[in-house]
Amino acid sequence: MGSSTEQAEAGTQGGEAGCGGETARAVARIGEQPRPPAALSPSRAGDFMQCPLLYRFRVIDRLPEKPSAAATRGTVVHAVLERLFDAPAAERTAVGARAMVPGEWEKLLAKRPELAELFAQDTEGEHLAQWLAEAETLVERWFSLEDPTRLEPADRELYVETVLDSGLRLRGFIDRVDVAPTGEVRIVDYKTGKAPRPQFAEGALFQMKFYALVMWRLRGVVPRRLQLVYLGSGDVVTYDPGEADLRAVERKLLALWEAIQLATATGDWRPRPTKLCGWCDHQAHCPEFGGTPPVYPLQVRPAEDGRVPQGRMGDI
Repeated sequence: MGSSTEQAEAGTQGGEAGCGGETARAVARIGEQPRPPAALSPSRAGDFMQCPLLYRFRVIDRLPEKPSAAATRGTVVHAVLERLFDAPAAERTAVGARAMVPGEWEKLLAKRPELAELFAQDTEGEHLAQWLAEAETLVERWFSLEDPTRLEPADRELYVETVLDSGLRLRGFIDRVDVAPTGEVRIVDYKTGKAPRPQFAEGALFQMKFYALVMWRLRGVVPRRLQLVYLGSGDVVTYDPGEADLRAVERKLLALWEAIQLATATGDWRPRPTKLCGWCDHQAHCPEFGGTPPVYPLQVRPAEDGRVPQGRMGDI
């Protein structure tokens, strides 16, 4: 699932919109000396846009979060879809892929023993069996959306990192990269949730455009297609980006990074209440729920006059 510096940013909160991804790479650096953010990834950018205080809790304070059954299931499904391509094309079958699920769960549990608490009360094993069956169903549904016998990915679980001219470092993991004989690039991301309604699709597309921007800067070629595969609903969403799209994403990321740097320097991390607050593990530390954040671990300076407080960033 990737074991590089991206793990440092990850938490375990969230649903199963992402199949594996950063939310499944658990808090590897909790307890280390806090330091200012050094790079931006799609998930952490999403955290800041959702709630600056959540970003602080995850990236700077590195507060622990409870394992999520949904996100963990996504990790297992993701591992199956990644490793399925280790087999020859003719052996990439739905039956074989389903059979991989229990083994990938055992491998993950060996790496992260704390995940056993997800089924601590499951003395009869019924919940675990149902959970594994749901993962198997998601894996099998993928075969109705793509044909792995006709695919030979150029990269799987690809770690990418680049530094923009501004000095902003971008990084992340791409689920799959396909390269056509003509050189055209397709970026594919698996989602174990359902496809969002069109008015809520921009978040997932932002993540894909982020990856496309990084790939463009790394390889000098704009990806021909971005593809989101939603295993929960059986939908495939595609988008063909252009240079103008990616330049707009770059501008947005630069503005976002400026806001993050300002918040880091001043210690001004404001909560942004939404319906998603009900899923947050950090309510005990959040002022919106009567909590008190931990003592800010970095040095601060007063905000400059005239700067817009980052907690109300408007269009970012």
